[in-house]
Amino acid sequence: MEKAVNEGAHDQVRDGDGDGVWSGSWVAERLGVELVGDDRLTDLLGLALRRNPKRAHLLVSNVLGKHVPQSPSVVYGYGFELGRRVRALLGTEEARRAVVLGYAETATGLGHSVADGLGLAPYLHSTRRPVAGLDPAGGFEESHSHATSHLLLPEDPALLTGDGPLVLVDDEFSTGNTVLNTVRDLHARYPRRRYVVVALVDMRSAADARRLAEFAGEIGARVDLVAAASGTVRLPEGVLEKGQQLVARYEAESAATGDRSSAAASWPVAQFPAPLEGAAANPPGARGTARTAPTGPHPDDNPSDPHVNRVDLRWPVGLPDGGRHGFTPAHRARLEAALPAMAARLAEALTQGACRVLVLGFEELMYAPLRLARELEQSTDVEVRYSTTTRSPVLAVDDPGYAIRTRLVFPDHDDPADGPGERYAYNVAGAGFDAVVAVVDSAADTPALHAPDGLLARLAAHTPQVLLAVVPSYAPEAPHAPERPSMLPEPLRGPAFSSYAPEEVGWLLQDLSDVTLEAPTEEREEAIQSGGAHYAESLPVEYQPSERYQELFHAALEDSAARIAQAVGVVTETVLAERSPRPVLVSLARAGTPIGILMRRWAQHRHGLDLPHYAVSIVRGRGIDANALRWLAGHHDPRDVVFVDGWTGKGAISRELVQALEEFEQSDGITGFSPEIAVLADPGSCVRTYGTREDFLIPSACLNSTVSGLISRTVLRADLVGPHDFHGAKFYRELAGTDVSVAFLDAVSARFPEVADAACAQAKELLAADRSPTWEGWAAVERISEEYGIHDVNLVKPGVGETTRVMLRRVPWKVLARAGAGSDLDHVRLLAGQRGVPVEEVADLPYTCVGLIHPQYTRGATGADGTAVTV
Repeated sequence: MEKAVNEGAHDQVRDGDGDGVWSGSWVAERLGVELVGDDRLTDLLGLALRRNPKRAHLLVSNVLGKHVPQSPSVVYGYGFELGRRVRALLGTEEARRAVVLGYAETATGLGHSVADGLGLAPYLHSTRRPVAGLDPAGGFEESHSHATSHLLLPEDPALLTGDGPLVLVDDEFSTGNTVLNTVRDLHARYPRRRYVVVALVDMRSAADARRLAEFAGEIGARVDLVAAASGTVRLPEGVLEKGQQLVARYEAESAATGDRSSAAASWPVAQFPAPLEGAAANPPGARGTARTAPTGPHPDDNPSDPHVNRVDLRWPVGLPDGGRHGFTPAHRARLEAALPAMAARLAEALTQGACRVLVLGFEELMYAPLRLARELEQSTDVEVRYSTTTRSPVLAVDDPGYAIRTRLVFPDHDDPADGPGERYAYNVAGAGFDAVVAVVDSAADTPALHAPDGLLARLAAHTPQVLLAVVPSYAPEAPHAPERPSMLPEPLRGPAFSSYAPEEVGWLLQDLSDVTLEAPTEEREEAIQSGGAHYAESLPVEYQPSERYQELFHAALEDSAARIAQAVGVVTETVLAERSPRPVLVSLARAGTPIGILMRRWAQHRHGLDLPHYAVSIVRGRGIDANALRWLAGHHDPRDVVFVDGWTGKGAISRELVQALEEFEQSDGITGFSPEIAVLADPGSCVRTYGTREDFLIPSACLNSTVSGLISRTVLRADLVGPHDFHGAKFYRELAGTDVSVAFLDAVSARFPEVADAACAQAKELLAADRSPTWEGWAAVERISEEYGIHDVNLVKPGVGETTRVMLRRVPWKVLARAGAGSDLDHVRLLAGQRGVPVEEVADLPYTCVGLIHPQYTRGATGADGTAVTV
């Protein structure tokens, strides 16, 4: 039976409030969102709003125990029953060979419960908490999430190497992208014949379902799906923009109150129902009826924190706190044996007369608090509810038809690898709890947890008693781990840094936008050539294109978009076929960044792949950013990393990368990064992976930041970049009016359909051909350097792209142009005319053009205005 929930469907759901109002009706009425599917769908889900560029609405589970406090027996029961269904599907023998994998942070406890229901399989969940020295066994991206990168860090790498079924558990199956990303990553490393996808709700569209079936056929594996309910979300046109406006409006009203502790501060505190009575207070599965109310003594107050009483659980020594590094059936047996005594200690610590108690877990730590809460519920007469804190920012509105009634905001308290940030506890304030038991791991038992604005203080404002139970954090030994910086930040993303969409690229850089780094071009050139400064220690003043020059750019883009699109397709198909089935694209900032984005778009267009893409700094003479490599190695398999650049000139950066990676392996002991660069154009014959070896105009070479996301060239200066910092760059927000970065990408990617067949055919031919670099470009540069009396190959810039860079960033001496070169050099001739630089035609030039920098530059040698003077 199909059922739609829309504007008038207030009476469709029993969400525990006792008033018969569906906790999605508020959003449904305002945005026109509909849930269509199983009769029980709206019992399982409510709706809320969040600030997210891809999806305004949030499906809020009533039975997951994350955002909505729920009976722990209900939460555990749903996961356990799904596990039983998986065991029935697989059979006992296959179940014994299976591995269960849950997703952080939301589904860590659900996945654990599924593994318990399966009974025979070990469990692992992804994590966003790296462990120094522990190499990931895999990783993937969750593109719609606020924190996208997942790591797989099993203590025993063999956990994922078997060929038995892999059971993937998530709370909801919305598009299937996350599951597809996971299976692609793991199947390439550890191929197997069968996968089972488990979710509380399957909300895929028919197209998404077909995509999974087609993917299963591609890899030759069986993929089954097990869900508690299924349906889909119907979204009217413009729902994203309308939702964002709603969020902005309500957040602005909240901010006006000055109370950051709850996003619902503009409205009355939520009034929750009285404690449940009768059958509802004694859920199925309880052990007997002889329940004992807690009457024991209070523990000693923690003298350092007036908000909290500590409870020593006496957690079993060496027992993992969850599945972050693996949890076996033997571990489960130890936990089962210890649970009664640990729950009894919690019961003894509760004040007399406490009737309604919340056990509050901590982000990824969901399973241990859930099992403690369920044991407390089954062994006492207390009404126990269970939920956890979360990283996910959601709007709170105090309305019975809205799933998130109140929101507590507090700082992170576990020194997260991605830097500081806010954390949240939903539907706790105003819920009428007599006590809250906060369960955290020892890594999170920090001064920030006990601070005046910390979680414990926030809880104490809304309940008479706060208890703290700390579970020892389990981390595998890493005896040979090299020294690492204690923390590297997450990549910078647009719109805060760059004009690119956040999913297009993550910049492994630090933002130096507030630092004055620009110097006049002539002054920089003299300092660089005199040895007084390195070119990466300052920035040239950004070139402001004239109207005529902008016209040339757009004309060039119109003429070459299809040619570039085909080259993008060729290089991307080559990478997918030869380097990695699911590469991690790492562009060399900044010229490589537009090309990396185009390669990512091609992979999405042609193969439905959602590839991670980052930009890193490499500096001639200084090497690649080692901290960026460390971050990449901590989040991805280095063997999957493919470095991307726009074009080759003489191959200096290729050589630089080889040397830098050798030094990095020696210093850090991290192996697997390949020095082979994938480029759009390789006129110098310096690399094996390329889209073309023709030297033609790539319009992204015509401009500086305004075609590269408004990001400057990278900066490496000792007073700005410390040993634990990424290299720096600036975001030129003030140039937004002339920015064509996205226009360039869109113009090229719009031509993908018309060149797809030709690109794939060309890539197939190249894969069968000898593509060994000849380094003919380097030989030509050496010849030109001597012939023109320069005697320094670094001052010879071959190819259209490098010549354009000389004209925009350096002080050019002259331009050599191949005889008969046509419109590819229109913009170079225009720039040369503006700067008084002679253009000489040369008959046997292997490049379309070559830019020469004067070998003995001083401001006097070229004139005070920087134009060339004949010497």
